[in-house]
Amino acid sequence: MAEAAAAPALQLDGVTCTFPSPDGRGRSYTAVQGASFTVADGEFVSIVGPTGSGKSTMLNVAAGLLKPSEGRALSFGQPVTGINPKAGYMFQAEALMPWKSALDNVAAGLEFRGVSKAEARERAQPWLSRVGLEGFGDRFPHQLSGGMRKRVALAQTLIVDPKIILMDEPFSALDVQTRQMMENELLELWAADRKSVVFITHDLEEAIAMSDRVLVLSAGPGARLIGEYRIDLDRPRDVAEIRMTPQFLDLHKEIWGQLRDEVLKGYAQTKLR
Repeated sequence: MAEAAAAPALQLDGVTCTFPSPDGRGRSYTAVQGASFTVADGEFVSIVGPTGSGKSTMLNVAAGLLKPSEGRALSFGQPVTGINPKAGYMFQAEALMPWKSALDNVAAGLEFRGVSKAEARERAQPWLSRVGLEGFGDRFPHQLSGGMRKRVALAQTLIVDPKIILMDEPFSALDVQTRQMMENELLELWAADRKSVVFITHDLEEAIAMSDRVLVLSAGPGARLIGEYRIDLDRPRDVAEIRMTPQFLDLHKEIWGQLRDEVLKGYAQTKLR
């Protein structure tokens, strides 16, 4: 039992993901090459890298949505061989059902797990309050702002009590002010029960402001993990205020020094395509 408790929440071990060409005749494409990292129980880890560097691919492996060509993923010491039951996934694109109210969207995950509709709705109500949407449960997605829809999606992810939260650029479509509000709300919710978080972002400032560690990916194809940085900034944090501190600026300068060349390589490759 002690060994299971000590196992990391998530471990990718030598993961390589290669995809065949669409027509089956062209050259295959390797998105990620030999990626290995761990995420401790309760740790907030962000992954940054250029466009096309395989960030979402690694998240899909962790979720059990994608089987790697080589290597393996483990969750709390157990191999991920199908959908990872310990993980909740918050996508970049909204996954709300437009015909359901905010309350019913939040309750849906519980219903999929066999909870009765009445009980699921009862348990969903406090979650709407926790994400600042008390009184909006009867609204449909098209009646909510972008930030409010993200709050619904966050509650929808957390209500099923995942041990690991996988987040694929969840706030990238929001304006700056709303984005910072959502980042702070996420940090408050995370601090309350310390789930493990793997957070994908293109925004290095966002990664530093929120994380315990930042992992850096090289440009693809065959993207590799090339950097790991511990973020020793005091918590709790306000994501706007922390950006002004000398420690933050020093970290940003150090990480960007490594990431900049990879971003330029990634940009050059997209122009060639």
